[in-house]
Amino acid sequence: MTQPSSIGVAVIGAGMVGRAHANAYRNAATVFGLDLPAPRLVAVADLHEPFAADAAARYGFARAETDWRAVVESPEVDAVSVAVANNLHREITEAALAAGKHVLCEKPLAPSIADAQAMVEAAAAAPGQVGAVGFTFRRSPAINAIKQQVEGALGPVRHFVGNYWCDYGYDPGRPMSWRYLGGPGSGVLADIGSHLVDLAEFFCGPTAGVQGATMATLVPERPRPLGVAVGHAGGVQVSDERVPVENEDVCTFTTSYASGAVGTFSLSRVAFGHANTLRIDLFCENGTASFDLTRPAEFTIADPGPATPVNGVRTVFIGPWHPYLAQGLPMDFPTVGHGQNDFFVYQARAFLDQIAGSVTLPPCPDMAHGLHNLRVLDAVVSATDKPVQL
Repeated sequence: MTQPSSIGVAVIGAGMVGRAHANAYRNAATVFGLDLPAPRLVAVADLHEPFAADAAARYGFARAETDWRAVVESPEVDAVSVAVANNLHREITEAALAAGKHVLCEKPLAPSIADAQAMVEAAAAAPGQVGAVGFTFRRSPAINAIKQQVEGALGPVRHFVGNYWCDYGYDPGRPMSWRYLGGPGSGVLADIGSHLVDLAEFFCGPTAGVQGATMATLVPERPRPLGVAVGHAGGVQVSDERVPVENEDVCTFTTSYASGAVGTFSLSRVAFGHANTLRIDLFCENGTASFDLTRPAEFTIADPGPATPVNGVRTVFIGPWHPYLAQGLPMDFPTVGHGQNDFFVYQARAFLDQIAGSVTLPPCPDMAHGLHNLRVLDAVVSATDKPVQL
């Protein structure tokens, strides 16, 4: 594969995640090796022009667009991030692939298995192009450091416990947005549960079964917004009209894996006081390890190594001897800290490396993996228990 001299990139969507992608492309060439072909920051597109203009100016892109087709049709653009509402993923991704672009699509890949299958087929019909799906927590240095321990002294995972709690939906006065529309499974399960399902397989291997799912909608109506907002629609004026919420606020379920491990999951978007709390606990054959996104630059571990009188759970600060840290931060030594925005930078670098034919970083999961992730989410919906009245 001939390495291109430069890679023209664009982001479709200038909301919260779109801005994370834009910032990531701006910084991708500053991390790890200096062999990456120069990214050219071509365009940011969003239907709401003020968002597109702000993101383009803020992150150094040459222009703003209000129609995603202008990005897809531009000969200056080689690679596109699709960071819009889930129901738009298929149309934009298929058009971009057909136009010869490399595509990094946000998770979940699509609103349905049928749509995801069509996207996988479109990617297969474009063998010279990268078709990827974004699961950024795979880029966490701490999570990858834990995986090294699981593959070493800790041994195989026996029980994976994943909790992802957010509070963006706890207030019934928060405006309606696309996140609250769609059938069962399109709410908190798709929005943040898709990440935990992916992380569990990152450690445990393929999911073999799903059991005992429960979903609940605790805020049944939301006011119709009178404006447009970034992210979770906070601070937007609302009307007196209230619109039914169509999907779940809370979801819990258990899983089993081909490896013999089991998983326990708890998801909420109405968890007051938890802005963005992702936590995983891995109970392994020879010890335990845990990660908490509120303290992203560290993890905890317990194993039989230390002598009994001083043994116990200990905190490990991430440093350059762990994955992603050496040359992954301007100051790449312990206690400096890093966070979720850095995960997007590492993902963008991996995506651009794939386009350039480099194997410096683990590749982004392909769209077939995104389809598999949706199949697991669909199994959760199918495993929803009928309540037993007492």
